[in-house]
Amino acid sequence: MKHGWKGVIRLRVEAETMTLYAVTDRAWAKEVTLMEQVKQALKGGITFLQLREKKLSEGEFIKEAREMKKLAAQYQIPFVINDNIKVALEVDADGVHIGQDDMSVEEARKLLGEDKIIGVSAHNVKEALKAQKGGADYLGVGAVCATSTKKDANVVSKEEIKKIKEAVDIPIVAIGGIKKDNIDALTGTGIDGVAVVSAIFGAKDITKDTKELLKTVKKMKQE
Repeated sequence: MKHGWKGVIRLRVEAETMTLYAVTDRAWAKEVTLMEQVKQALKGGITFLQLREKKLSEGEFIKEAREMKKLAAQYQIPFVINDNIKVALEVDADGVHIGQDDMSVEEARKLLGEDKIIGVSAHNVKEALKAQKGGADYLGVGAVCATSTKKDANVVSKEEIKKIKEAVDIPIVAIGGIKKDNIDALTGTGIDGVAVVSAIFGAKDITKDTKELLKTVKKMKQE
């Protein structure tokens, strides 16, 4: 595997794998299909892919997930499903990402087994430590900026992100309102990468913008 994310006991997520984490949103798929957008993002160099669907029927969701899993496999990057463990199991996805209002990490682990990735959303040190103790493989911390994707999300300060990073041993990806022109604000937090939605899927030239985002994130991580 290109990113070396398969561990001995379960799929472990390394820092490199979290560099540019793409979260789908079909609201941006207007001129081309969501699948075509994902292909363009993969060509641009995303290092992790999450399929997020809230309105598809179960059958449509499963069909889409199967196709997207094949695409991710071609580029040898992890592919997880947002929230829906049933779909993740049905298509044998690499794992799931769950929020604070979803089932516990321990419950998710029982259903998915030891060989799958479980990512958890966290907004403070307490939630982060609880997720790590429960067996989470990585954390999505945010929102770090105001975002249109989740209008009710509270902004997590740069100081809190640093505290979370210092408190846990698992990788952390920052999420929420992140775009190329505000990534520098995360310099010094120690995060392993950024998760983006509109910065990729809202772009006119997804492959070009993804390549530029990847360079920007790598530069931020080095500073």
